[in-house]
Order: sequence, then structure tokens, then C-alpha cells
Amino acid sequence: MSETELNVVCKSCGAEVSPYVTECPYCGARLRKRAPDLELGGDGGLEPKQSKRQKKREEKARQKAARQVEDRPARSLATGVRPWASILLILIPAVALIVRVAIGNELADFGGVIVPFDNEWWRLITAPFAYLSVGYLFAVGLAIALFGPGIERRFGTLTAFLLLVACGALGTLAASAVADQRDVVTVIAGGNGIALGAVGAWFMIARSEAKSTGESFEVAGVIVSAAVILLLPVVVTTADFWSGLVGGLVGVLAGHTATRFGRS
Repeated sequence: MSETELNVVCKSCGAEVSPYVTECPYCGARLRKRAPDLELGGDGGLEPKQSKRQKKREEKARQKAARQVEDRPARSLATGVRPWASILLILIPAVALIVRVAIGNELADFGGVIVPFDNEWWRLITAPFAYLSVGYLFAVGLAIALFGPGIERRFGTLTAFLLLVACGALGTLAASAVADQRDVVTVIAGGNGIALGAVGAWFMIARSEAKSTGESFEVAGVIVSAAVILLLPVVVTTADFWSGLVGGLVGVLAGHTATRFGRS
């Protein structure tokens, strides 16, 4: 036995004695009828022999703990997988921007949505990938790089890619509808809806995981990132406020739905 556990108190003299003795070594008082049976433990030391009921109870507890770890989607996905969805969402508009500048096309002729909106519905998909400047692409790409991989670990690459594209497309649709109601002629382009969708979905996922594990996460960084993306329309003419806001709300809703189904 590696060390003696003194967790039995003698009722006669009040001394702490080993749980493996039948009589108190200090006063000789009888502690129990017989000493407990001993068996070799996992570390090679002697420990009290457990009944079959105790062994079954401990085995069930170990199996339950193992199942809880396996059932966590965010933990079960391999964290070493490359975030291909995030890479594509940054690489595609970067290549498109280089090509547009190289051939000298206008943004409206290279995927942007022109308001009043006509029947070219494909522009709702292409507009989030069309950028006026490198600075705009850098701000959106940074948000995608920070929050996109976490969404991919939760949803998977394909689902995350489709979700973020949907955030951008629905944001562009909402922005074009608002601009059409105001009866203004403008061009809407850029992925601020994708960026805020990534921030919103990541926030809901991280919030749910923090509640289940008791750990905390950095909220200030999320707030700063969301504020920067929301304020992009102040400095970028093609970045629409409603596009970013609606894209963020779609991301929040998707993240909330995923975590709710994940708990059930």
C-alpha cells in the first residue's frame, strides 16, 4: 500500500486510524467486526475490494462521461482541418478584384447589384464577392479569417460556406429592397453581410459552449469586430448598412438554431 488513508475516527478516544484495521491501535476499542477485503488497484497498490454493484455504478459513470464528450459537436470535429470555406470566401473576391482592376471593368459590370433592381437575380450571389477597394476586402477578410474557422468546426465546410453565402445574398437583397423604396440609384457590393453573419454565428456558438462548459469567452473582440463592419458604409460607398445588418441577423439566427438543436 503506497500510503495509509486515515479517514476513520475512533469513537472511544477520537483518534484517526486506518480504515483497514478492526481495533484502534491507541485505545484497543473495537471498530468493526472484520477488516475490509483488499485487492490490487490500477496503480499496483492495495485498496478496498468493491462490490459488483459499486463496480457497475462506476462503469456506468465512466461510459456516461465518455458519451457526453463524444456528443459535443464542436469538440468532436477535428480542429486540424483546413478552413476551406473561409479560405474560398477570401480568395474568390481577391482574385475577382485583381481581374476587374486588370481589365478595367466597372464594379456594376462585375457582379455588383444595381438599384433600381432589374431581373438579374444572379447578382445577389455575385455582389458579396465584388469589391470596390482592397481596404474593404481586407476588413471583411479579416473578420472571416477570425470567425469563419470556428463556424466550420461546428457546421462543416460545405454548410458553413453555404450559410455565409446566404448571409451575404440575403443582406444584399434586403439592402436593394430598402434602396428601391427610397427611389435612389446606387450600386451595392461587398461582403459586409458575410462578415457580420460570421461574427453573429460564431458568437451564438461560443456563447452556447461557454454555458455548457462554464468557461468564458472574449465578448469585447466580438463587439469591436461587429462595430467595424457595421460602420464600413461610412467610408465605403458600396457597403450598405442594411446588407451588413441583415447578414448579421441571419448568422445569429443560424447559430442560435444550431446550438438549440445541438442541446436537444
